[in-house]
Amino acid sequence: MWYLYITSNSNGRFYTGITTNLERRFQEHRQGKGGRYTSRNRPLKLLYFESFPDRKKAQAREGQIKRWSRNKKKALIEGDIDKLHKLSVSRDHLP
Repeated sequence: MWYLYITSNSNGRFYTGITTNLERRFQEHRQGKGGRYTSRNRPLKLLYFESFPDRKKAQAREGQIKRWSRNKKKALIEGDIDKLHKLSVSRDHLP
């Protein structure tokens, strides 16, 4: 099982990643291990996660979410589906 996760970090931003073990990976990040970004901007809290049957699907979702705005990520984390849908509307389709 693979997991996509979003954390809040010491710099006030969100970090999105994937792993096979959420608890271990979060602790690695908190200890400054596992990547340049999280070693400099330690995660404060695990905010959100989704599970996937394989790495390919988890990576695809990670790529999708990493392209999102902060407001759209926040709506996902908060479970605000209406706001998420509104933020997902293409600008090409606005009146």
